[in-house]
Amino acid sequence: MIRGLYIGASGMIAQMKRIDVLSNNLANVDTPSYKKDTSIMKAFPEMLIRRINDDGVRVIPPGSYDLMPVIGKMGTGVEVNEVYTRFTQGAFKQTHNDFDLALEGEGFFSVETEEGERYTRNGSFLIDKDGFFVTKDGYRVLGENGPIQIKKNNFIVDEDGNVFENNEYSDDPMRLVSMEENEWNQTVLLDRLKIVHFPKLRYIKKIGESLYTDTEYSEKAFIMQNERPRVRQGFLEASNVNPVIEMVNLIEVHRTYEANQKMIQAHDAALAKVINEVGRV
Repeated sequence: MIRGLYIGASGMIAQMKRIDVLSNNLANVDTPSYKKDTSIMKAFPEMLIRRINDDGVRVIPPGSYDLMPVIGKMGTGVEVNEVYTRFTQGAFKQTHNDFDLALEGEGFFSVETEEGERYTRNGSFLIDKDGFFVTKDGYRVLGENGPIQIKKNNFIVDEDGNVFENNEYSDDPMRLVSMEENEWNQTVLLDRLKIVHFPKLRYIKKIGESLYTDTEYSEKAFIMQNERPRVRQGFLEASNVNPVIEMVNLIEVHRTYEANQKMIQAHDAALAKVINEVGRV
């Protein structure tokens, strides 16, 4: 009976963690490039159940048989094993903003932070007062040769991530986009976006602000040279959260939590009856 209290409590704790994960997914449904999390549960070891009123082994002429046969298994609770991030591609939203970039395929932009190099798929960038390409939080976007410095409204990023500028059309950004092939000779290649990937993607860690960092299990990030994702300028990648599915999962979690709660209440009532009534006899 006491064991039932612990089993119900473990179920409630696990569902509380699921609620936190689902709520965070819903809160970031409009965050560009957000990747949904899924909580993975793990059951505690099951116990074999035997008859307790019989014991020993009965011997008969043909052989013997156990008087305490196994009659089934009993679960001992559940716990959250890990929170797994699903890196499926989100939909693309056209913004017509040259500073917005989206990656079509696997890979991450590299940015420079106070704690070192970090990684993101959120391509909602800006230009700071010094002309550097930065994230909304002020982190500089890295090219393969270091932070990318450009002049306002005179750059274009091709599908391979090469960043070009043309001083002649600095006051007319639309002219830069519509340049003829022979006019590209006048452009200057500034750098190529540093797009990286990981040997073991599932083990990278979210650190907030749409940033990720490597771990000892994911191994170090490497620059993608072949099979690079397609860079789409003027687009943002939406989150891969389906709000309808997340709301259905949230309702399911609340019902499971209530079921565990009622199980604890039932065990508590039975235990009180054993102590207050049966114990008097």
